[in-house]
This record gives sequence, C-alpha cells and structure tokens, in this order.
Amino acid sequence: MIGSLRAAVAAAPGDVPLRLHLAGLLLDAGHGDAAVAEAAVALSHAPGDPQARALMARAMGGPEPSVPAGRPAAPAEQGGGFDWASVEQEVGEVIPPRFAASPEAEEARPAAGGGGTAGGVSAYDVDAPDAPGSVRLADVGGMREVKDRLEAAFLAPMRNPELRRLYGKSLRGGLLLYGPPGCGKTFIARAVAGELGANFLSVSVSDVLDMWVGNSERNMHEVFETARRQAPCVVFLDELDALGAKRSRTQHNGMRNTVNQLLIELDGVGDVNDGVFVLAATNVPWDVDIALRRPGRLDRTLLVLPPDGPARDAILRYHLRERPIESVDLGKLVKVTDGFSGADLAHVCESAAESALLDSARTGTVRMINTADLLGAAKAIRPSTEPWFAAARNVAMFANEGGVYDELLAYLKKARKL
Repeated sequence: MIGSLRAAVAAAPGDVPLRLHLAGLLLDAGHGDAAVAEAAVALSHAPGDPQARALMARAMGGPEPSVPAGRPAAPAEQGGGFDWASVEQEVGEVIPPRFAASPEAEEARPAAGGGGTAGGVSAYDVDAPDAPGSVRLADVGGMREVKDRLEAAFLAPMRNPELRRLYGKSLRGGLLLYGPPGCGKTFIARAVAGELGANFLSVSVSDVLDMWVGNSERNMHEVFETARRQAPCVVFLDELDALGAKRSRTQHNGMRNTVNQLLIELDGVGDVNDGVFVLAATNVPWDVDIALRRPGRLDRTLLVLPPDGPARDAILRYHLRERPIESVDLGKLVKVTDGFSGADLAHVCESAAESALLDSARTGTVRMINTADLLGAAKAIRPSTEPWFAAARNVAMFANEGGVYDELLAYLKKARKL
C-alpha cells in the first residue's frame, strides 16, 4: 500500500489529501522521519491545513492542535501559522534551513517585523488598545529615526502626566505623517495608539463624504464626538489630501464645508479635545489645506521614508513566514532592495513564489523558493517610490516655504536624488 501511494504522490505531487494519507500510513508503520518529510511538503502546499498540522504534531510527538468542531481552523486561529523554527531544530536533515543568515546578522535582526499597512474601519467603530491585532512601536521593524522622532515629539509628553502638568502641556495634539506610498504610515499610526494605550479610530474618505448636502459635515462631527466619548483615543485621518484638500482649488461648496468642519473639530470649538490625539497621513502634503497645518492643529510633521536595512529584513521575513523557502540569503536581498517600499517588498515575495509555483507545475516536482527566485523578482521590479521622489524633489527645491520640507530636502541630498 505504501509503495502504491508513493507512486501516486509522485504522479500528483500537489494532492495534499493523498500525501497526508501516505504520511499517516508511514507514521503508523513506524517511519517517523519519512512521515515528517511528507507532512512538511503538504504544509508547503497548504500552510494552514489543520490535518497536516495535526499530523506533523503527532509525528514529532507533540500535542495535536485543537480544531473547533464543525469547521476547519483558519491559519489566523492557529497562532500565526506553522512554526518552521521548531521543526528545523528537530528535523534539520529532513527540512532544509529556511534562511541562510550569518550569526552576526541573526543577532542584529529586529525582534519583530511589520511594514505592511493595516486596513481602516468604519468611522463609528473604535479598536480597543487590547484588541486582537493591536501593535506597538516594537512591532515596527527598523525605522529608528522615525521612532525617536515620535518619542520626542509625541509620546514622551503623553506618558508623563506630572511633567505635562508642570509645563502646562495640554492632552491634545496633531501629527502629520507624509512620504511615499506603501511605507507603513498607517501601521505606524496604529503603533502610536498601542504605545499610548489608547483606542484607535481610523477614518477614510468613504466614512465622511456623502452625496447629500450637510451630511459630510455631520459625519465629520460624529467622528470626533465618538473619539471624545472613547478618550483617550487616536483619530487617524487616512489620505488627508482627500479630506482636507486646499479650499482654493476646490470647486464644490460641499467639499469646502467639509474642510471647514474638520478645522472646527481640530480646534475643539464648543467641545474639549483633551485625550483626543489626531494623526493624519498623506502622500501629497503639498495638496493639503495650509490652515490644517497651522500651530494647534496638525502642526508637527514626520517624514516616513522607505524602510531601512533592518526594516527590510523584518518585512521580508514577515512575508516569507508562511511560504516554503530554503537557504534564503536575506543579506543579499536586503542590499538589492534599497529604496523599495514595504508594498514593493511584499510584491517581491509574491513574484518569487509565482516563479517557484510555475516551475513546480511545469516539472511536476515541488521545489522550495530560493535566493535566486527572490533576487530575480527584485531585479524585475522597479521601486514604486521613484515617481513620488520625482514629484517631491520639485516641491522641496522650489516650494519649501518656511522650511516645511527641510527634512525631505536633507534626505534627497543625502541619497543623491537632487
């Protein structure tokens, strides 16, 4: 029976149930190593498959993961997917190492990675600080300068109520995050909310704008009323250039009134905004109404640049965590992806996976994703940040009134993009 199943699996390597049946027979026959190898290949095809996970756990002598009756368990319910690290320690000769990293690089690697951005919610739904999926700055890979700026300008005064009272610091504030698309501005905003232990309210264009006259202004007011009721609360205004566009360029009265209402809410006229922290993000800060950036509103700005080396390492590990890889040299990949955004890095991993999948389909033999796949994908992908820097260069050089874009100008000179 085992011999016949081996032949069937060789003819249909992507048939996960068939491979799991073979692995079960091998385990019952006392061939534990062979069963682990078959279960590992099954998991490379279906990382969240509950039967494959249970069989792998049984083959390695551990407790089987519990699966709710009546439905298969989703990958997110299993603690983040299959634990490759523990398997590598137990069966290093059966499953090749996933990463080929030097000891020095392993010691320097951040404890956690992120970069990808989190999705928004309804204007009236508030995420609690201890809600599933909540993050903190430690979950943001790299970006040391960004974290230091946030700590000095925003977080430290909020964490020290005695000093805040001594210096007369109000529990209100606004910070504008700007930079190329796909670099993690939304993720950083959620991390700030986690650091403050505050509720998080994400607001997008669809949550506010309405076709009926007066409804957009009312929606904007209700957003801030919700935040005041849930204080301390971080209000995150995504794509601020759409919600707070320059009124001088706006033809529609309804849009101008919406911007006016946003200004009123930021000022807290008739209401108290203590405990309401406003974060906003935009790719084009030069299109934001100047009144939104005056002192007392979104008066502090923070440039969020493409991820640095440690951040790219963390982001790549995050996007490869559920994929079948072997001996991937992340050091080389990090070097050739300088200037890539977090979204670009996710695209590199996706393209490399497609290449390996296509080869497996053509040859009928499953193979792991390797360094060559990833380097080839990185070479074929052009960083999506380049068009943004081309536009930002002109603004920084010729429209830098009051030194608003001095930080961007310094980066462009350092990166030799001028």
